[in-house]
Amino acid sequence: MTGTGLFVVGLVIAALLAVAGVVTVAGRRGPAPTDVRGRFDRRASRTDRQRVQALADTTVEETETPEPAVVEAAEPSDPLLERDEVSATEYSITRRKFLNRSLGSLWGIFLGQFALAGLAFMWPRLGTGFGSPIAVGNFADLKAQIEQPDGTAIPLFVAAAQTWLVPFSQAEQLGSSFEGLPVVASDGSDIGLMALWQKCVHLGCRVPSCVPSQGFECPCHGSKYNLHGEYEAGPAPRNMDRFGVSIDGAGELVVLTGDVFETPRATSKTSRYPLGPFCV
Repeated sequence: MTGTGLFVVGLVIAALLAVAGVVTVAGRRGPAPTDVRGRFDRRASRTDRQRVQALADTTVEETETPEPAVVEAAEPSDPLLERDEVSATEYSITRRKFLNRSLGSLWGIFLGQFALAGLAFMWPRLGTGFGSPIAVGNFADLKAQIEQPDGTAIPLFVAAAQTWLVPFSQAEQLGSSFEGLPVVASDGSDIGLMALWQKCVHLGCRVPSCVPSQGFECPCHGSKYNLHGEYEAGPAPRNMDRFGVSIDGAGELVVLTGDVFETPRATSKTSRYPLGPFCV
């Protein structure tokens, strides 16, 4: 069967269903309503007319209207004058006043903390600790720990001063990158002590010592320095920084951690490197 035939059959079926629906609805309707009107009762009609006439006569009769009473109007009172006075104790603190005081207190605390933090940041460190002179021990004892019988040296780390203590000959200071700088302390002998800052001048990593190579080798990016902190290899831009040092009256070595000296890469080295295998 073609599409047109199917369409025609569908229309016929739809028409039949519509007719069936109409017949079903019509068949369910009940019988036509009957006439509900009764017989006219003349006596009841006359009684109703008499009742309506009696009500009309009663309404028409004149009645005496009492004169309205004259009431003297009282003067309006002022609510502001009649209000009850409330004491400060009874009134207490309103919600708005409480919120205003709370916000003011918080703002004051914040400003106070900010001022104290700024003052602490700008205030110079006059006490002990890093940034001030630090006595690290007896000069002779420190020197004995660092120098080895075979002529090598084991740098001594002092955590309080963030310092590597290394031996340095005063004769080698002439003509070096450290000439004229107070970075070597001595008790009168040729060999003194120098304090190297532990951080790498490349990106600030802590540089450990390498005893086999007799130098310092940064594990972060491979910068290498000899025993005196002079640049040897890697991305570091200059020598390791060093602190000023001195010996006090009691023979104590004092590291001036507030005095930092930067020196460029040395053209002539004061220490051979490497003397052994690298650590990094």
